Amino acid sequence: MAKTKSWIKDLAPRVANEVECIVDAFHSKGIEIGGVADKGGIGYMYAEGQLLVRDQHLGRVLEILDQPDEADLERTDPPRIRRVIAGVALLTLGPPAKGEQRTVPEALSLVDRRLGAGIAMPNHVMTVAGEVSGCPATEPQEVYDDIEPYPSVCPDNGGGGVLIYMADTGLLADTASHSWLAGVDIGADAGDPDSWDGTQPIPPYTGHGTFVAGVTRCMAPAADVIVINAFAIAGSALESDVVERLVAALGLGVDIFHLTIAAPSRGDLPIIAFEAWLKLLRQYKGVVCVVAAGNSGSRRPSWPAAFSEVVSVGALAGDWRSRATFSNFGGWVDVYAPGRSLVNAYATGTYACHVEPYQEQVRTFYGMAKWSGTSFSTPIVTGLIAARMSRTGENGQQAAAALLAEARSQAIPGVGAILLPCCTSKASATPAERCPSHQHRPRAC
Repeated sequence: MAKTKSWIKDLAPRVANEVECIVDAFHSKGIEIGGVADKGGIGYMYAEGQLLVRDQHLGRVLEILDQPDEADLERTDPPRIRRVIAGVALLTLGPPAKGEQRTVPEALSLVDRRLGAGIAMPNHVMTVAGEVSGCPATEPQEVYDDIEPYPSVCPDNGGGGVLIYMADTGLLADTASHSWLAGVDIGADAGDPDSWDGTQPIPPYTGHGTFVAGVTRCMAPAADVIVINAFAIAGSALESDVVERLVAALGLGVDIFHLTIAAPSRGDLPIIAFEAWLKLLRQYKGVVCVVAAGNSGSRRPSWPAAFSEVVSVGALAGDWRSRATFSNFGGWVDVYAPGRSLVNAYATGTYACHVEPYQEQVRTFYGMAKWSGTSFSTPIVTGLIAARMSRTGENGQQAAAALLAEARSQAIPGVGAILLPCCTSKASATPAERCPSHQHRPRAC
């Protein structure tokens, strides 16, 4: 374990706090996590001893790494090769026929030299954690008891008949106390709901999925929403596991896939299991995938948001006129929406901060919280897509394309295309009629 965590010393303190929490949580499940630091931040994180390999090159990769061939492994040690999705296999490395055991970066460097980059990749850690390049940019902040959500609940039937599938941290058991979350489901494939039982201090990452679902439902109160607990290990999961869940969900008749996850990748290359899933998704006409851009405040691509097939969402600052300092940015980000200091449903109890400079500070919550991140700008966009679908009869891709065109028409120089919270059930409404906040939104001095 000490060797596995040695790279963490090269991280900035705030990042190291998050990473240690994640690494320790995976270790408790018997999974060792390695990583590469990059200028005080995360280069990428991965499962030790595991590679994702494109199927057509699996035989050559085994040969290059001095592993038994596929037929031998299937006969003598079948668990070492697992098909994650059509076209991509998960390979667990064993001792080579000669020489010492290679680390994941060493093995990948060898494959790159022989076959080229991107043939084999790490089994990346994907997370909703803050400075690890995921989604909440802050820890949850206290608000007064009985506060209303912000943005507020739309007073119409937006989203009726639309099914949204959210891969997140699950749903808290006490969501029934919030009227705008009535009917939100954990789904048959969701695993356990958010595991916090209310008898202990609120753990890190608890309530994330509930907050995200709450923001979505404020924009689209009648949408059907499934929130699965895909990131139960300190708000994180391995790429292979997430993709397998998403493949299973394709049979549910989903209109919008909503992913509030992010990961930097080795060499900034596309993550190959998600790439295969998006290829599969193209067979499902009209379905759209909306993804958070991440919170490193960086131009560096974050995955899966950087795929051209998805709608990637960055965050606006509190003035709704500038980019939030934490938000990732660049040409791969499609649209920005408010993501600073949103208020929505959360757990009830006490929470001890674990990230500098607030470590050990205890905060008290009464079922609501203020939170910031691209995690929370993203459900605004998802909710607006769902509301438009029910208003116009468009499918998910059509509604997303129309909203992105609207966003580009009101782009802010130096920021990009923007979408702001708005509500109406009137199909013929103009943008100004639908979104009076466009005319009165906060402006920079």
